[in-house]
Amino acid sequence: MATLLSTLTPLIAALKADGYTVIGPAQRDGAIVLTELSSAEDLPRGWGVTVEAGTYRLRRRDDTLAFGHSAGPQSWKTYLHPPKVPLWTVQREGFVVTEPPPDDIHYAFVGVRPCDLRAIAVQDRVLGGPGSHYANRRAAAFIVAVNCTEPGETCFCVSTGGGPACGPGADVTLTELADATCVAEPHTPAGNALLQRLPQRSATDEQARQANDAVAAATERMGRQLPSLDLRTLLSGTREAAPWDDVAQRCLSCGNCTMVCPTCFCTTVKDTSDLTGDNAQRWQTWDSCFDLDFSYLHGGPVRTSTRSRYRQWLSHKLGTWHDQFGESGCVGCGRCIVWCPVGIDITAETHALANEASRKGERR
Repeated sequence: MATLLSTLTPLIAALKADGYTVIGPAQRDGAIVLTELSSAEDLPRGWGVTVEAGTYRLRRRDDTLAFGHSAGPQSWKTYLHPPKVPLWTVQREGFVVTEPPPDDIHYAFVGVRPCDLRAIAVQDRVLGGPGSHYANRRAAAFIVAVNCTEPGETCFCVSTGGGPACGPGADVTLTELADATCVAEPHTPAGNALLQRLPQRSATDEQARQANDAVAAATERMGRQLPSLDLRTLLSGTREAAPWDDVAQRCLSCGNCTMVCPTCFCTTVKDTSDLTGDNAQRWQTWDSCFDLDFSYLHGGPVRTSTRSRYRQWLSHKLGTWHDQFGESGCVGCGRCIVWCPVGIDITAETHALANEASRKGERR
């Protein structure tokens, strides 16, 4: 049974009372960022964004919606798969190796969009092995997802097999209505127990219809789309195509796309020591396949050109990821388009490959 929440204040207060560290969107430093929320007052009410390739701007809305914006520069992997994690510390005297204790933190994520909910499920498959630090953080997390009614100009979740409606994985799903109230639905016993503690009333049939209509309308307002063909076949069959040279001339190989991507998971290991040499630490940090040394083997890196590194990233994300994990590595959030400093568009590059393949097929 869907219920109507007139305000999110009791929901966030209840999560904090249960001992959760509540993470959600807030307006900070010219962007919508993910941060710890002290109360519902921290949510970015009345703020939207305008996004394009290489462009992100805040804008004032003429309403008080808390979730009337598309994805910001961060994703929830910042908390579930942190960019820097200590693995162990060693002391020279006695050669004592100490592993850090398990995280004693319980996150509640408020405002998880459908694309990011899918991304969490993707990372679950990759990183969620029993006993891993990721698995421990994930098992302790409570997720309040939000059906998307405001796709951005660079969103293309529908063409990746998703959509603006939340799939599985959330404890509670919200749909924000035009008057800033929220239709709430529980999906787990924990979600149901939380909603039962909040001031609420049953959503009317009209309110439920408005919620469904708003989500359905968002499906038709995607700002981008991928080619509607088998991308695995396209990418494996166009490895020497001219568009790779074109994108390589523009790509800075900076790795921004992998840093903002909610599904990229690559890491490296770094060792540090203090000036005395008496103490050393090993850290796991995020890495990127755009880094020249990422493909280093004995004798040198395998992918020495920007062309080969961009091709590796795109081919893995949309193609060979299917072979590894049975699904695409892209959820259509559009972050890689927005936060690319030279405005490279993954959908445009894929269409360029499709057009090239079509022209070659016609010549045959």
